[in-house]
Amino acid sequence: MTKLELNHVTKRYGATAVVDDLSLQLRQGELVTLLGPSGCGKTTTLRMVAGFIELSEGSIAVEGREISGAKRTVPPEHRGMSMIFQSYAIWPNMTVAENVGFGLAVRKAPADELKRRVGEMLDVVKLGHLAQRYPAELSGGQQQRVALARAMVVRPEVLLLDEPLSNLDANLREEMAGEIRRLHDEFRFTTVYVTHDQAEAMTISDRIAVLNLGKLEQIDTPWNLYNRPRTPFVAGFIGQTNLVSGELRGGRFQLPGLAGAVPVAGGAGGDQAHAQVSIRPQSLSLGAAGGSLLALGQVAVVARTYLGEYWDYLVRPTGGGAPLKVHAAPGHVLEVGHESLLSIDPSGVAVLA
Repeated sequence: MTKLELNHVTKRYGATAVVDDLSLQLRQGELVTLLGPSGCGKTTTLRMVAGFIELSEGSIAVEGREISGAKRTVPPEHRGMSMIFQSYAIWPNMTVAENVGFGLAVRKAPADELKRRVGEMLDVVKLGHLAQRYPAELSGGQQQRVALARAMVVRPEVLLLDEPLSNLDANLREEMAGEIRRLHDEFRFTTVYVTHDQAEAMTISDRIAVLNLGKLEQIDTPWNLYNRPRTPFVAGFIGQTNLVSGELRGGRFQLPGLAGAVPVAGGAGGDQAHAQVSIRPQSLSLGAAGGSLLALGQVAVVARTYLGEYWDYLVRPTGGGAPLKVHAAPGHVLEVGHESLLSIDPSGVAVLA
């Protein structure tokens, strides 16, 4: 069942379209992340869904009922949505319990129901023991939990989150991303999440919509976005990759400067004299071929970086051609100038549009 639908949504400021003909459908209980670099239109899209920004064109509907468009624009307070901002926006003069119960109080919930629901929600976010503390007495992660509890306790139609973890340090951000996913799995609110952090998006999302310059590049599951990107932008934005141009003939891609050709899934739409593919660094291997690995040819190490979990090697085909990034295990130590056989796992190759 479709819960939230964006149809050809456009937002212009003067002649500039910051969101350009964007169409999305979210199923009931789905968590979809809007991912992209700064200025791609993701926060503007979220604010249009919330009702804070009017559309230039298109429409937005919840369960088939139009809430933004040419016919009507429903005010934010009547959309049945909750939004969590980057700054959390919790009241400093209210206790944790008062902050969480604020939305219920505005809706004039009976006192006994308000107390019960606030208590239940605080237990869910593991803040029951801090109910009478004030925000200044909480850590960043605890303040984030308060904002989440306040947004969810009103049982919104749609939950909106605008880069809610950007103010946290790396370890706490990773922890809170897992917590958001846990809470989503428990309550199954239809959720739109905005971030520029690829790892964060991969952790929490059912699907990810990658935006670039106001346009939708691709919407897909995290696995498909990483392993089957459709455009060079998506391939380069989601993790590290090698973008390689070469000839595609008979379902095999020829890498410049290397003797071996790589079979690609389904022939990828026919022969192309100037095809472009994405090859993930971990799909390449330095050493003997075997098993699922196919030998490509000789390469020389031109640079290397030790990153703890792996070596990041930059190698260049001895027959000429562009350098390639290769990831190797920490114990696989090669000096700059070392020549080795380069092998590839064809499943890590995606032909791009």
